[in-house]
Amino acid sequence: MMTVFLSASIPDPNRHPRYYGTADNIAIRDAVRALATVVLPHAALHWGGHPAITPLIRVVAESVGLTSSDRVQLYQSAWFSSIFPTDNAAFEKYHLTPRGSSREESLATMRDTMLTSVKYDAGIFIGGMEGVEEEFDMFQSIHPKALLLPVATTGAAARIVYETRRRFQFPTELATEYAYPSLFRRLLRIRNRPR
Repeated sequence: MMTVFLSASIPDPNRHPRYYGTADNIAIRDAVRALATVVLPHAALHWGGHPAITPLIRVVAESVGLTSSDRVQLYQSAWFSSIFPTDNAAFEKYHLTPRGSSREESLATMRDTMLTSVKYDAGIFIGGMEGVEEEFDMFQSIHPKALLLPVATTGAAARIVYETRRRFQFPTELATEYAYPSLFRRLLRIRNRPR
């Protein structure tokens, strides 16, 4: 079974304008929902639990009856436990990494756990801020044979990755196409296969 990693967030307007200034929040939400809809019936989806992303995945996972499945893997850092979205409770299994002595240490531990605990077939990068850029670089280093898909139409960090890491020769439609369900089916080669 294919295992897909998702790195996504909706940029915070109070942080670096290079992310917020190009973000398309509607496209980010549409892309996350489409990815979950395409992937979950046929493959595993793992992600770091950004509070704007987990609710979108929860809705799709519930609609296909997978909130208790090993196919949905949510990773969280205990550093953020005071602000976990209530949507986390919908997932019976999720990975909580140690708090650490700083925000940076805690995030580094979570990312290391998330990216090294599984062999991923593909990494999808949607919207986001510096964390998406960092996760892209870590992911491609740890999983050099995995498919890399920074969805540039969502703007923010995904667009920066698409534009600045050209040596990976990303599919051009990542910068032009907004029909996310068909885009993900085609690029991930997911058809209506049996579960």
